[in-house]
Amino acid sequence: MVMLKIKKNIAILGSTGSIGTQTLNIISNCSKMFRAHLLSANTNHTLLLKQANKFQPKHVVINTERGYLFLKSRLKNKDTTVWLGNDSLCQLVADKSVDLVLTAIVGSAGLIPTISAINAHKNIALANKETL
Repeated sequence: MVMLKIKKNIAILGSTGSIGTQTLNIISNCSKMFRAHLLSANTNHTLLLKQANKFQPKHVVINTERGYLFLKSRLKNKDTTVWLGNDSLCQLVADKSVDLVLTAIVGSAGLIPTISAINAHKNIALANKETL
């Protein structure tokens, strides 16, 4: 008997922006279908902390040392791993447990992590024109 994986693990690159927060609203309403597996932000560590505490992703990634230390010291869910920087993000989007990568990072900053996801044969949802 073949078991189908119903719940999809979503990596949201830019979870604190407009598209990222809207995506989390959808995940909240469709929690039987989707899981926020990875959340990332550039500098908004305060909102990222709120999102991580609510959605309990496996990973959160922030691009500032200050944000990294803030998240490490205040994150409630000890099963969520905090990562720093774009190199970490590129490694995490390629993880076998990620089913879909939503690129909602403003500007060209989303290009390198998106290429990492493409190289790992991930399904990609582009939400910015620069990455195109």
